[in-house]
Amino acid sequence: MKELNWAVLGCGVIANQLAEAMEKHGRKLYAVGNRTHNKALKFAEKYGIEHVYDDYETMFVDRNVDIVYITTPHNTHIQFLRKALAGGKHVLCEKSITLNSTELEEAIKLAEDNHVVFAEAMTLFHMPLYKKLDELVNGGSLGAVNLITMNFGSYKEYDMKNRFYNRSLAGGAMLDIGVYAISFARWFLKSTPNEILSQVKFASTKVDEKATILMSNQEQQLVTIALSLHSKQPKRGMISCDKAFIEVMEFPRAMQASITYTESGLTEVIQQGDTIEALWYEIEDMEAAVSGHENQMHLDYTRDVMEIMTHIRKEWGMTYPEEE
Repeated sequence: MKELNWAVLGCGVIANQLAEAMEKHGRKLYAVGNRTHNKALKFAEKYGIEHVYDDYETMFVDRNVDIVYITTPHNTHIQFLRKALAGGKHVLCEKSITLNSTELEEAIKLAEDNHVVFAEAMTLFHMPLYKKLDELVNGGSLGAVNLITMNFGSYKEYDMKNRFYNRSLAGGAMLDIGVYAISFARWFLKSTPNEILSQVKFASTKVDEKATILMSNQEQQLVTIALSLHSKQPKRGMISCDKAFIEVMEFPRAMQASITYTESGLTEVIQQGDTIEALWYEIEDMEAAVSGHENQMHLDYTRDVMEIMTHIRKEWGMTYPEEE
């Protein structure tokens, strides 16, 4: 298989993790672009990247670029997606992939029109543990999935200029951490929820500081989610089935789950993959899809999750400047 050339847009934490993952496996990014050119130069020097664009948008028309990884703040994604997809680039885009469903549908159509792979970098979709749990749950040995319970809470200081609380940077719990919790739930549900209830507390900047969400689908599988940017909670997901419950800690990049069986009370530990390889698993699945092998990028789940988040924010009456 031909080695594919990756270009990364942005020089933040995820971009560094991407470069480190490639470096560990004997690869290098082909190019880097950033709004601040000096940051791109320093990033390129750090990782031995040969190509740095004077104008970062040049990556969207560079014929040598196969895949663009967009790591910029999520309220900037759609403007870059339009150019990258129209330029015929395959795109892996950080979560939250867009601000809302309207933007996502526009991007999906662009990808279809230009015959390219487009996906969200939702880590848990690519972790080996989730692929193993999917096999177990769908194999039927644990019985039907009845209830999914999610917690994700971090403690961010009340600094309203911080991106987490900044409305102009699409801050708030839903798009930052809620996307993980809802994606986890969608992974184990037979169909997307069709009944959704929620409660929210807003920060002074009018973004969601904390929320609780209840959902159910046509199979009557239930989901409960608690999110917070100012109250620490474990990153815990629990799937309750007829014959056992599965518990996953640190669920976004988990490599271990425990299964406790209802009848015996015994607990089995399942281990698959390695947390530190999270970005490499994304790279592998994306390259397989681009090369025409099985597409495991799960854009259908991304679409469902974005519809849920968009619906909830509409219920809250919560918008971002780009949506007004």
